[in-house]
Amino acid sequence: MDVNKSDSIVLIPTYNEKENISKIIDAVLGLEHQFDILVIDDNSPDGTAGIVEEIMTRKPRVHILKRPGKQGLGTAYIAGFKWAIEHKYDYVIEMDADFSHNPKDLVPLRAACADDGADVSIGSRYITGVNVVNWPIGRVLMSYYASAYVRIVTGMNVRDTTAGFVCYRREVLETIDLDKIQFKGYAFQIEMKFTAHKYGFKIKEVPIIFVNRVLGTSKMNSGIFGEAVFGVIKLKVESWFKTYNR
Repeated sequence: MDVNKSDSIVLIPTYNEKENISKIIDAVLGLEHQFDILVIDDNSPDGTAGIVEEIMTRKPRVHILKRPGKQGLGTAYIAGFKWAIEHKYDYVIEMDADFSHNPKDLVPLRAACADDGADVSIGSRYITGVNVVNWPIGRVLMSYYASAYVRIVTGMNVRDTTAGFVCYRREVLETIDLDKIQFKGYAFQIEMKFTAHKYGFKIKEVPIIFVNRVLGTSKMNSGIFGEAVFGVIKLKVESWFKTYNR
């Protein structure tokens, strides 16, 4: 085993994140717990991958997975999960590049799995109220009620079902058939949590404050929420005809 390798890897999907990527890498590497980083870049035309590759010459904890073009957030994370499983990381964490997730929250998110017995830990915007900064009220309401709707349809006891700041124990990712995950956009987040829930894995929510991006361009649009609203019914119905054996 490589003594310099962390037990935890942070997956950061990127598309045109040159304003944020070096800062987010520095912030993660500066934490008291050592985390490795895998950037999954979808051929960003702004040169994000080149910035990461330059950092890699100085910082061996940083890795990159380059893909030929935009293929969806879900497929980026699936590629990252497979890479993390192959490299035997115990804890695999999804995180945005734009500082909407505070890097300092990586420590309690990992601890929920490593120390508190969770199989999946979620950086939750809604477990202690509504902890979202700089979002228009319409978007806050849409996100909050979409999450409530998903909770009702799926039966998951999770307040923030669409959260994208999540830590998985490797066993969870090895148990789920990643090639059968259907959704490519933000409904991917719901599908992963629902599948883990159906397998009986323990899910814990860790309160965070979510801050809307300052630099770069948001990838969110109304179609993403549409996918989540209709996709969750499909997930629930299909689950009646599946067995979830660990």
